[in-house]
Amino acid sequence: MAEKMNLNNLKAQRDSQPIVELSIPLEDLCVRFEKLYSGAVDDVLREMCLPHQALPSTIVPLRDNMVVCGEAFTVKALKDPTMGGELEIRVKLLDELRPGHVVLWNYNGEDSPANWGGVMTQAAKLRGCRGAIIDGGIRDTKDILDQEFPIWYRYRTSRGALSHTKIVGYQVPVYVGNVLVYPGDIVLADIDGALVIPRSIAVEVLERAEQIEKNEGEIKEWVAAGLSANDIHNKGGYF
Repeated sequence: MAEKMNLNNLKAQRDSQPIVELSIPLEDLCVRFEKLYSGAVDDVLREMCLPHQALPSTIVPLRDNMVVCGEAFTVKALKDPTMGGELEIRVKLLDELRPGHVVLWNYNGEDSPANWGGVMTQAAKLRGCRGAIIDGGIRDTKDILDQEFPIWYRYRTSRGALSHTKIVGYQVPVYVGNVLVYPGDIVLADIDGALVIPRSIAVEVLERAEQIEKNEGEIKEWVAAGLSANDIHNKGGYF
């Protein structure tokens, strides 16, 4: 008899990740990350052999000055013409949002309807949500801007979600592009896009990124002082 394929280890690894305790308060972590820039954090992730944590470049901020960091609150939606249960799951989803969350909405590469709008923004903001990254569409754009809510998105449209798309799960692992995101991972987004930091290494990544930003400040001083590129390189600088 053929031996049954054993996928238990893979299932345990892929289906969920433990929400590990951060060694510093989440609010402090987010504030410190928001003082950095995504490029420095991406450099650290590359150092740590995680070179593919940036979300697709098609996901852009609604305004260039928007910056956000927080815990990923994941949402998975699919193209679907039916409406049954959609409003009910949106209600449940919103009631589970907590301060520090950043909604990360995966629409599986589909387009056409809006996944997020002005009322969702108001409800999420009132619950302490720090922002949203929508791998899909938004509408009520002026309303979102008036609420000064940090949001990243793929496209804008006037078309609503009902009868076009349905939420099939939330607070579950999702792919956004090729990046696997677990609930509770740390998300950072700015003018250059969004990236995901595995929760278990978030504090280590933060501290190293702060060091890199300090180092780059020194390198810029050497450039301003007129040092040659070779001299800067010999002093440990990079370009």
